Amino acid sequence: MGKRYLLVTASVGSGHEKAAKAIADGIVNSQPEAQVDIVDFMRWDISAVNAFMKSAYLNMLFFVPNLYEFMYQFTAGKKKGGFIQMVMAKAMARSIKRLIKSYRPDVIICTHPFPAEAVSHLPASWRKDFLAVAVITDYSVHQMWVCHNMNMYFVACDSMKKQLINDGIDGEKVHVTGIPVNQQFLIRPDRSECQRNFQLEKNVPAVLMMGGGLGLGGMERALEQIESLQDTIQLLVVAGHNKELLQQAQQYAKSSHHRIHIFGYTNEVRELMASADILITKPGALTLTEAMTMHLPMVLHEPIPGPETDNARYMSSCGAAVWLHAGDNLASVLQELLAEPETLREMAACAAKNSKPEAVQNILLNINATNCIK
Repeated sequence: MGKRYLLVTASVGSGHEKAAKAIADGIVNSQPEAQVDIVDFMRWDISAVNAFMKSAYLNMLFFVPNLYEFMYQFTAGKKKGGFIQMVMAKAMARSIKRLIKSYRPDVIICTHPFPAEAVSHLPASWRKDFLAVAVITDYSVHQMWVCHNMNMYFVACDSMKKQLINDGIDGEKVHVTGIPVNQQFLIRPDRSECQRNFQLEKNVPAVLMMGGGLGLGGMERALEQIESLQDTIQLLVVAGHNKELLQQAQQYAKSSHHRIHIFGYTNEVRELMASADILITKPGALTLTEAMTMHLPMVLHEPIPGPETDNARYMSSCGAAVWLHAGDNLASVLQELLAEPETLREMAACAAKNSKPEAVQNILLNINATNCIK
């Protein structure tokens, strides 16, 4: 019997779950004898308290995003954030203890701060039998991720390691590996073949629009602005699970002078990225990481206040993306980029330079090399 791995994630958007699945696949491929389980910490059958917090979070994002931004900033400091962490950890203690009793893991890997907090606040007698690992799925560190009793941290970039050290985390615990993505992204498919499969024309610019797993990100307004582009483009619209957005995109396609291809939730993101010249997206970290791995230039708009703003700031600072701020016109930016192929090549090169496609392998190498593993 191999080691027992428990990956604890949260069904808030798709990024946390996709990161957990990428790591789980890596474990299965490299350690066939291992037992690997993924648990959504926010399910009702795991904890009604956790599920209620998820519901409150999603409603806040939809109805009062400014309140979410206030809460994000309010909990960013050590004093206030630390107090909120303690309260939440106590509320979630029972559910994490039940998971430990049920799965008896050798390694717990958390891809969301809530389970990481719950694990970190357990008494030492509970933590002695497993390795506690945190994988941060953004490009900055919020106070809610600062959990002093985790054995290992895996982060996206050097600045995050510095943040954690400044917050009192032992630097030897922190490893800069990048954010884990599905291993299919390590192999870039043939662009021409992908374009043929999606019935795209080779010499007409192809623009991919994504709103994340929840289909968020002001895509309705973006579609309206893109209609003002005089030159015809091929627009690949991924609506995710958002049925209303899917219907709006289908309606938009009927009268648009652009060539519109519409997708709901799809497992062909890699092929769509390979087909595109530019990605327009809200800055969810997993989507950005996948795009960097595919060397795809990005235009970022409508970030969720807080972590996605930090993600947009990081991507624009490293040259892989253009971040649209209030008042910027998407159509104008898009027209300029499509008219400057050299700029797009430079952005693609920046994406390639800053990508870390071997994140899963490096995470597992570090976990298996540690002396803490039981």
